[in-house]
Amino acid sequence: MNLLPLLGARALLAMRSFGRAAMFFADLMAHLPAAFGRFGLVVHQVHAVGNRSLVIILASGLAVGFVLALQMYYALVTFGASETLGLVVNLSLVRELGPVVTALLFAGRAGTSLTAEIGLMKAGEQLAAMEMMAVDPRARVLAPRFLGGMISMHLLAVLFSAIGIFGAWVVGVVLIGLDAGNFWGLMQARVDVWRDVGNGVLKSFVFGVVCTAVALYQGDETEATPEGVAHATTRTVVVSSLGVLGMDFVLTALMFSTQ
Repeated sequence: MNLLPLLGARALLAMRSFGRAAMFFADLMAHLPAAFGRFGLVVHQVHAVGNRSLVIILASGLAVGFVLALQMYYALVTFGASETLGLVVNLSLVRELGPVVTALLFAGRAGTSLTAEIGLMKAGEQLAAMEMMAVDPRARVLAPRFLGGMISMHLLAVLFSAIGIFGAWVVGVVLIGLDAGNFWGLMQARVDVWRDVGNGVLKSFVFGVVCTAVALYQGDETEATPEGVAHATTRTVVVSSLGVLGMDFVLTALMFSTQ
């Protein structure tokens, strides 16, 4: 008998959370021009967020390239189309796997770091101290991290796809013995810069916005306790991953359905 009020309370809580998140994102975008005035802070955040995620991105991209090349070769050789291995791997990485896997790794590595950093600053009352000194914490702390996260996500996705294609070349050409001319020639002839690479870059931009905004929002809304920070980092990974996968479906349907 208490099920309906419970569902209503949960629905109101979810709507309230979505409303706070929307207002936070709008306020963050309003403070984004201030980040360009403090571009040194943005560069520092690119190093802090992107450079520290570089090793896991490169290692994962190389492993994905190895495995994808092997799996695609075993499937294509059945139909006598093994020479198209480079094209298939390139399109798979640039269109789909590169942006998505990079975003998931970014959420787990950099997103949790941003959430914990903002949450600890809130727990230590550093953000409140900035407000007492007439310094806007969203312009000084959050906006540079947001812009730095978006830039880092772009660069990491490009590096992931590039190292993945290199790994596929190692497996396909060096180990299996496919013709290097066909491997690169079909790739150059069939991959369109705007339709394929451009859509992948757009995906990485959207995923960077989603992951960074979720991480900053969870850090800003966390309870100022160690337990609250721990729960906020967990929510960051879950919400970011679901947001990336959901946006990936929407973007794929919009980008490639009419081609």
